[in-house]
Formats: sequence, C-alpha cells, structure tokens
Amino acid sequence: MTHVEDELNSQPACWTRAAGEAARHRDALPAPGERVAVVGCGTSYFMAQAVAALREGAGAGETDAFAASEFPRTRSYDRVVALTRSGTTTEVLELLGRLRDTPTRTTAVTADPATPVRTAADDLVVLDFADERSVVQTRFATTALTLLRAHLGLHTDSVVADGRTALTTDLPQGLADCTQFTFLGRGWTVGLANEAGLKMREASLSWTEAYPATEYRHGPISITTKGTATWMFGEAPEGLAEQVRATGGRWIAGGLDPLAELVRAQRLAVAVAAARGLDPDRPRHLTRSVILPDAAAAAGAADVPEPRQAPETAASADSA
Repeated sequence: MTHVEDELNSQPACWTRAAGEAARHRDALPAPGERVAVVGCGTSYFMAQAVAALREGAGAGETDAFAASEFPRTRSYDRVVALTRSGTTTEVLELLGRLRDTPTRTTAVTADPATPVRTAADDLVVLDFADERSVVQTRFATTALTLLRAHLGLHTDSVVADGRTALTTDLPQGLADCTQFTFLGRGWTVGLANEAGLKMREASLSWTEAYPATEYRHGPISITTKGTATWMFGEAPEGLAEQVRATGGRWIAGGLDPLAELVRAQRLAVAVAAARGLDPDRPRHLTRSVILPDAAAAAGAADVPEPRQAPETAASADSA
C-alpha cells in the first residue's frame, strides 16, 4: 500500500479527532464578526476557498480566500489564517512576515511545528496527527477543513460516517477508464471540486478541470463527450445532469457529504495512477513543499527536518 492510500484511509479518524479539539483552539481561530482572509498554496489554497465560503455563508463574518502569493496589499483584515502542512512554504512565510508589524493577527494551521512557521505566526494550531509522508496531500487538508468546519458548528457525526462509506464502497464501474474528468461545485464545494481536479492531475497525470457548477454551461460543457466524467460535489443545478448525459458524457452525482465525496475522488486518483503504472507518492516535478532557495536561506528553512510520521494511534483510530 502506498503512503497516500494509507493516509487517505485514515481520514475519518483524523476528522473525529480534529472536531474534538476545535474548542481547545478557539482563541487561535477567527472569532464571530472578524474580517478574515484564509490563505494557502496548492491544496491548502483550495481548502481556504472552502473555509471562506463556509464561514461567510454561516454568517460568521466577511471572509476571503487567496493564494498566499496573491494576498492583496491594499486590504486590511482582523485575522489571516494560513493553512500550511509543512510550515516551510516560501509564499506563506513571506506573507506572515509582512503582516508581523501590522494590526492583523495571524494564525497558522500546520502539521509540523518544528519549522519556521512556529515563529512566523502569532498563533499556531498543530495537527501533527494528520501529517503525511506522501507529497500528495489528503488527510492534512481535509482535517484542517474539518477543524474549521467544527469551529463554525458545521461538523456532524454524519460527515465521519459518510467518510467511512466513501472508503468502503466501490467506485462507479469503468470510471477509471475515462480520459477526462471534470469536477463541479457550488458555494463551499467549489474549493473541493478544485482540489479533486488537482488530486487527479498530481497523482495520475489526468486531464482534469473544475468549475462552479452553473458556470459549466457557459462554454466548458462543449468539450464533454464519451469518455468524459463530470462529478458533482453537492446538489446539482436543475437540469445539468440531463444536459451532461445528452453529450454522451458520464454524470457522477455526489450523494455523500461533499467532504466524503472528495475522499472518493482521492481514491479515484490513486486507482487511475495504479492503472497507468504511476507512483502517487512521487508525482512528477513536485515536492512536499515549495521552498525557493533565497527564501530558504533567509528563513532558516534549509535545515528543516524531514516530516515526522504521524503517531500510529492517530492514524489507526478509526474506531473513534
């Protein structure tokens, strides 16, 4: 079994633990009414999109999401939350450094506190039990999202139950044979759709796209044909499934909690990688963290240790 398979299988246990720890981290996480930006890179950016939509939709306060490199210098926020598995990503550290002498309070959510992020942010939330050995992110991303979802009062036991279902039920037959994959979302699930597309590209080198569901009609549907799978995260716009089927493409309805649907998409990425003889633990041209040479020297990140393996009890506590 690859590292990524082991890590994605442990997600329900990690979600249960993160939800249970949300109250302990309350003071480090955004308070109701704060104006907040959530930032990250790659997978963490897409989780930031989901968090921002969830928080604002829950009425907890205005919330934006940015790639860390694109954070606007002209806007002011009460708090910036940085999602960073490794704690070493150059763009995140540079942004936190820029905000240090401003009124904006910063929080970093990380899997490894023994990295430069421990001193770069004002507050630190450590999810070391969700750390990963694979380059491809699975459980840290969904666990960080679960922590923030629980902080908003939006996590339930049914999410964990759906996560277990996503791991134990077969994927739709023949889905791994498709040549192109499109993932669709609405509201907070747009970020999950973006992340599903990224997982397919990273792990299996697949041709994938992701869109807000109602935008799919505005051009992208034109490429849908036999051999295309279109996967919906959450409730689909009326009539869209029929329109996709009419093209000859395959429609996948997301019947589980959208976070559990992301687990199914992660499994699909691993299955397609296996069918193509690829190693999903070592995706082409990618590393665990993007550390630019000049920034690494300045931040002292050059001597960052290898990621620790998560405690065995956390990864195997699926009975929780």
